[in-house]
Amino acid sequence: MKQSFILICLFLTGIIFTGFGSNKPAYRIFNSKGKAAKYNSMVKDAGSADVVFFGELHDNPICHWLELQLTKDLLNYNGKQLVLGAEMFETDNQLLLNEYVTRQTIRKKDFDAEAKLWPNYKTDYSPILEFARENKLRFIATNIPRRFAAMVNLYDFDALDSLLAIERGLMAPHPIPYDSTLGCYKNIGAAAMGAPHMGSNLAKAQAMKDATMAWFIQKNIYQDSILFLHFNGAYHSDNHEGVVWMLNQYLRRGSYAHTILTISCVEQKDLDELEPSNQGKADFIIVIPSDMTKTYATEPMFMSPAKPSSDDKTAVKPKPKPKEKQEVVEDDDDD
Repeated sequence: MKQSFILICLFLTGIIFTGFGSNKPAYRIFNSKGKAAKYNSMVKDAGSADVVFFGELHDNPICHWLELQLTKDLLNYNGKQLVLGAEMFETDNQLLLNEYVTRQTIRKKDFDAEAKLWPNYKTDYSPILEFARENKLRFIATNIPRRFAAMVNLYDFDALDSLLAIERGLMAPHPIPYDSTLGCYKNIGAAAMGAPHMGSNLAKAQAMKDATMAWFIQKNIYQDSILFLHFNGAYHSDNHEGVVWMLNQYLRRGSYAHTILTISCVEQKDLDELEPSNQGKADFIIVIPSDMTKTYATEPMFMSPAKPSSDDKTAVKPKPKPKEKQEVVEDDDDD
């Protein structure tokens, strides 16, 4: 009787530990068709590309950890020179980035104070920047300064005509190759309709960000054996639209052939299979549990400054055009 009781207890204990001891993976990787893929396969394919877009979920710690791991694994991969770039740094911070990465003049505390850093910079992006600093990697700020994106959102593309040449040099040349029928912009336009906090030009502001990121990527890949790894929100590169589409437009103009690979991060309750809605989003899709803890509270995906009231004296407004049009020569070289 005593032996039977012990056996029953062991059996029940086995059931309990089997139930609670099952694997709980933090992520799984699939290819664009929904077939399971290995991390090493993703690294191999990324190492063979010229430009890699890592589409992250800004508040997801698994995304940021994998970004750092991929950066480490692509360093010196196939003898290529690794160049990093990120949406999280605006182009008017490039000088600060250069000074910090090359260990010139600026101290860490001064860089942190002067650069326009995202709220999750210290936990999520600083490790990548520190790795670049330790390994003397070029790090390119690719995003348009927010104030200029806000001008487009409030007053349309024409507002940028009032800027000085030095200011226009911080963004993609106007006009950009904007296509309002592209899925990513069409969806934003639909989301903005009827929403009081979203301007009617929100899709154009998004396109201006995409174009600027693409413009500064293409300016930094016209060398042999360059591997450009770019970090951005997944929406910017999902379905090979947004910044990927913009980059292809610029590359076609220059008749340059480059291989582009995309990675997208998504959240799902079940990690066993890739949901149909997530298939085809990228060449590799990283699936993360939907209950994964977040690094910070996020804003809505399409958050952008609302149109100010007539008495708002702090709003960004385009400068008045001069009465006499002056000819301005812009420097469009690739340095």
